[in-house]
Amino acid sequence: MTTFDDRENAFENKFAHDAEMQFKAEARRNKLLGLWAADLLGKSGDEADAYAKEVIKADFKEAGDEDVYEKVAGDLGDKADEQTIRTKMVELMAVAKGQLLEEN
Repeated sequence: MTTFDDRENAFENKFAHDAEMQFKAEARRNKLLGLWAADLLGKSGDEADAYAKEVIKADFKEAGDEDVYEKVAGDLGDKADEQTIRTKMVELMAVAKGQLLEEN
């Protein structure tokens, strides 16, 4: 194998790793967001965990974060405004990435 092939494989592996880590971070963020929203909705224990799973599944409807936002915003109604939810999503993404880094 040439040096070029080695570099190409390294870039492909890094891209695949980065994509996997992004997917895991988004799923973790969505779980944390679901637990936060469940708390606002008065859910706890198994009920909160089940709601968090619903939020995770909502992310598979379309690309991007809008499907997750719409799920949570629709369920929360007037318990949280758009800015609060979007800010929480950004905060929890940082938390999720930090948790994943600690695990690795």
